[in-house]
Amino acid sequence: MIFFEKRSDLFSYSKKNKINFFDNSIIKLVNFHYKNCSNYKKILLGLKYKLNNKKISNIPALPVSLFKRFNLHSVKIDKIIKILKSSGTSGSDPSKIFLDSFNSKNQTWVLSKIVESIIGKKRLPMLIVDQDPKGINRSSYNARIAAINGFSIFGKSITYLLNKNNKVDFKKLNYFLNKFGNEKFLIFGFTNLIFEHFLESKLKILNSMNLKNGIIIHGGGWKKLERKAISNKIFKKNLKLNYNISKIYNYYGLIEQTGSIFVECPKCSCFKCSIYSDIFIRDKNLNIIKKNKQKGFLQVLSLLPTSYPGNSLLTEDIAELRNDIKCKSCGESKKFTIHGRSKNSEIRGCANI
Repeated sequence: MIFFEKRSDLFSYSKKNKINFFDNSIIKLVNFHYKNCSNYKKILLGLKYKLNNKKISNIPALPVSLFKRFNLHSVKIDKIIKILKSSGTSGSDPSKIFLDSFNSKNQTWVLSKIVESIIGKKRLPMLIVDQDPKGINRSSYNARIAAINGFSIFGKSITYLLNKNNKVDFKKLNYFLNKFGNEKFLIFGFTNLIFEHFLESKLKILNSMNLKNGIIIHGGGWKKLERKAISNKIFKKNLKLNYNISKIYNYYGLIEQTGSIFVECPKCSCFKCSIYSDIFIRDKNLNIIKKNKQKGFLQVLSLLPTSYPGNSLLTEDIAELRNDIKCKSCGESKKFTIHGRSKNSEIRGCANI
């Protein structure tokens, strides 16, 4: 039986408390998935993983590509309430993530606590830089819909900025700003869409000062705009320069670990781990890199996946530890920065087992 503990020390934990809680919990989860997911068991047996393991660094990191190749779930199929799918890249098959109600509720709870740490407990008027999900092709953009729906719970008077042709609806935008521009409001969108519509084409706003009360939360990377990508520092600088928006938060997350996002600290601009998540940086031979400012592949760990074995994943993203940066806002949280996707995107790892 899997239990989920609701913690109040989301980012205020000590290292000792984090180890006691996180390490013990994730090892129990790995053992649970081993016993309840046959494909996962085969993978661990192939890697000679021992169930009496006590070190989280020894937990195999599954390449995210495995979720494209296999149906991985640790609960009976009749308990599954939704199957999330990634959009897939370059014609590849999408990842399939099997969620039961227990897993889904816990993901929503943790996500809400993380976002509350940014915007507070009150729901805010919300501008979503995307289409209304009712008009999006669900077979192609399931991950996109999941993100929109996940973050929309923090908003009220939700306005979708883009029409069905992915163009800005200026009538809606001006109505929203005239009504809510003088109070705190939330802007959510994927990084590439905010860049495309706010910076590349520049919004035609008569009174851009109305955006000064906006709080931007963005993530998802650059997608097809990778060749136009700018640094996070310049991204924020240009938004401040053009629209007087100063509260801008980037987040990093995977559909394979929905709800377990890493939010950028506004003080040091690093991503930080919550009490429910952890990371390692690994070199090309998958050895752990312990030094700060040394780039490698990002491994993400999370306590949230309970209906499927997604607790330890090897991503295709390049990152580096930044625990050398002393930041009161981050406390004792492990810190890291992202440097884009590996050029040799599909990591083999244990995927060939």
